[in-house]
Amino acid sequence: MGTYSARPADIKRRWFVVDVEGKVLGRAASQIASILKGKTSPRYTPSFDAGDHVIVINAAKVKLTGSKETKKLYYKHTLHPGGLKITTAAKLREKHPEDIVINAVRRMLPRNALGRQMLTKLKVFAGAEHKHQAQQPVEYKVNA
Repeated sequence: MGTYSARPADIKRRWFVVDVEGKVLGRAASQIASILKGKTSPRYTPSFDAGDHVIVINAAKVKLTGSKETKKLYYKHTLHPGGLKITTAAKLREKHPEDIVINAVRRMLPRNALGRQMLTKLKVFAGAEHKHQAQQPVEYKVNA
């Protein structure tokens, strides 16, 4: 007997739709990251991307607990002197509500090439409509 390691031919990727309306951001993001990593599959291998595709809808209606709406800060630097840009969660929700969910999930994935590859399977939409009906996604209930 040996240790099982998944191969690309063994993987059958599925598509899931996750509705985060009224769900707590961190709890939903951790479950989405688990799907992207492939931990929900019996063929999980830590060094291989065996995860499924995830479509997140209603990202503009995700719930931030406490006073995070006004006190949570997102930092971005332009790589020029004095180029630090600071945005609150409320302003980010107005301009780019998808980025709140993307940032939360990205920070729960590995910080290497494998994590960047996993993040490409995440599709986030601010509203209830998405453009991936052709993949026949299955609804996934998030416990948040």
